[in-house]
Amino acid sequence: MKIGVDIRVLMDEYYSGVSEYAANLLSALFLIDKENEYKLFYNSWHNLDTRLNSWNRPQARVIGLHIPNKLFNYFCQKLFARPKIDQALGGVDIFWSPHFNFTSLSIKTKKVITVHDLSFLRYPEFFSVRKNFWHKALGVKRILQTADKIIAVSENTKNDIIELTGVSQDKVQVIYSGNNAVKREFTSQETEEFFNKHKLSGRLMLYLGTIEPRKNISGLIAAYNELRLKNESLADVKLIMAGANGWKNKKIYSEWKNSPYQNDIIFLGYISQKEKKILYSKSVVFVYPSFYEGFGFPPLEAMTYGLPVVCANVSSLPEVVGDAALMINPFKPEEISGALKLILSDESLRQTLIKKGFARVTNFSWEKTAQEYLKVFKELSC
Repeated sequence: MKIGVDIRVLMDEYYSGVSEYAANLLSALFLIDKENEYKLFYNSWHNLDTRLNSWNRPQARVIGLHIPNKLFNYFCQKLFARPKIDQALGGVDIFWSPHFNFTSLSIKTKKVITVHDLSFLRYPEFFSVRKNFWHKALGVKRILQTADKIIAVSENTKNDIIELTGVSQDKVQVIYSGNNAVKREFTSQETEEFFNKHKLSGRLMLYLGTIEPRKNISGLIAAYNELRLKNESLADVKLIMAGANGWKNKKIYSEWKNSPYQNDIIFLGYISQKEKKILYSKSVVFVYPSFYEGFGFPPLEAMTYGLPVVCANVSSLPEVVGDAALMINPFKPEEISGALKLILSDESLRQTLIKKGFARVTNFSWEKTAQEYLKVFKELSC
């Protein structure tokens, strides 16, 4: 069987979210699948062959077109439906898209698409005008209605697909993601260099994710303000915000600047994989109060490193963390504050959550995810 894969999500130099998903899943597929042939498609006006060719394997070959992306997306793919991507790959039986994109395929090619979330349909107010225009131009509902199989990364995402796009539930299958974290120890020198670089000290309360409204950063800042105001003994606890800037975050930074504890709320921006793992290793609690997640990798990553987790009780997050996190209503900053205080002051609770977290992460592996995908590919080829 010849399987085409859209690896345009891997064109960025730094991976996060969907690109991490695609990279981890492809790596797992290539380890366990020695029978099928994979053709990996990308398009870029710039020459990315050197970086993307690292994905060449005995059973996988990278094939690229070099057309300016705006021309390729809006004119070639959307308006004229040429070239057909499967034909540009030399023909495939199945084409898998790990994310939404402008994609024109031959009728005979079976189409599989992975949906991580439909936050842009559920909460369009969280997105910029430009981002909402992009999703509208894509024609997401049409993409899903014409797919032969849709993979949802959680039951919550499956329910959203059915409710918001009118797709038949028989077409949608839930396959949980793996766990991105790979446990790694660091030398004291590496840790010291990292702490000195960012001027970190005291106990660290960690949030990791994009800085944007959907992640409820404003609520987290409000919760931290309340925590510090009511608990003088927690004066050494710093709130670390690690993640790249998203959209509509001016209000977030305004609230940070107006906080009486501004100096103890530290925005690190995008951090490397190595720095992320140091933070997981050296923090005392992980907090993830997002309003909406299709899956949510960071809580599982934090659990892998023995971090107790405070997590929102909405969307897919209860599915992911089970009973291994302290769940809160993200719309109530006082609940976030109260949960953080409990973990910081109750060692018994802290150890219980750590133990449950270690058990929870064993339910998620990329090998298991890859095996489920191979079953889907096989069923479609019959």
